[in-house]
Amino acid sequence: MAPLGASPRLVLLFSGKRKSGKDFVTERLQSRLGGNVCAILRLSGPLKEEFAREHGLDFQRLLDASTYKETYRRDMICWGEQKRQADPGFFCRKIVEGVSQPIWLVSDTRRASDIQWFQEAYGAVIQTVRVVASEQSRQQRGWVFAPGRGHSASLGHLQ
Repeated sequence: MAPLGASPRLVLLFSGKRKSGKDFVTERLQSRLGGNVCAILRLSGPLKEEFAREHGLDFQRLLDASTYKETYRRDMICWGEQKRQADPGFFCRKIVEGVSQPIWLVSDTRRASDIQWFQEAYGAVIQTVRVVASEQSRQQRGWVFAPGRGHSASLGHLQ
């Protein structure tokens, strides 16, 4: 069931590998449609915010691509998976709270359970979008293969 007050006309769920261009595509769409019509929602935001709050960490530093975030990555992944096991819609509900725009772009859909939650909550207005880029393009954007990063349970079945 959809959270109270939330009635989007369109919800696009974006997935893709790291550095494939998901943020670029969603930001371009929003700039074309306008911020009053289109909202970018990021599932990783409330995860990092809640993790920081519960563990006394600096939320802003968890948002950037820093060694600070990398220090806590593994613990944050485990914590997030525990939250999802207890309540698969926990982070999905957090990102839609108070969104008034009629078009939602979820820029970091990583799990089949996220898609399922949105489909159950909003039905026919859901569309999935897969962003694909060559390995060469991803490398030019800063992607570097790192064992255990980008291939863990944190990325679910959509990667």
